[in-house]
Amino acid sequence: MNNVELLEQAYQDFGAGNIEAVVAVFDPEIEWNESQGLPFINGDGVFVGPSAIVENVLVEIPKHYDGFQIDIRELFGSEDKVVMVGYYRGIWKETGKEFKANATHVSTVKEGKVTHFFQVADTAEIISP
Repeated sequence: MNNVELLEQAYQDFGAGNIEAVVAVFDPEIEWNESQGLPFINGDGVFVGPSAIVENVLVEIPKHYDGFQIDIRELFGSEDKVVMVGYYRGIWKETGKEFKANATHVSTVKEGKVTHFFQVADTAEIISP
């Protein structure tokens, strides 16, 4: 399985709610960079290690959003980088507002594990009233 296929499967697992399978592709020292402006991100949005990502990001998503999904438009790679270009969709629970927000991820994959994740998302679109 190449790096793009690895991430494609991880996105499918995320969409199916199989967080255990998603976390299985994380390196033990993964560095995760979350966009500023999301309602559950405090500090600089950088988390290290799978448990920190699960506790601070993945379990927070259903607390703040209904029907959250990632709509992938492009998934491509070069060497150890894989880029996802797409949208986040869902409903922000605080306001009941439905959103479609631009999102891009850049992941670094080494020896079959994601070592770095960098997110860019239109957080203003997600949380605007």
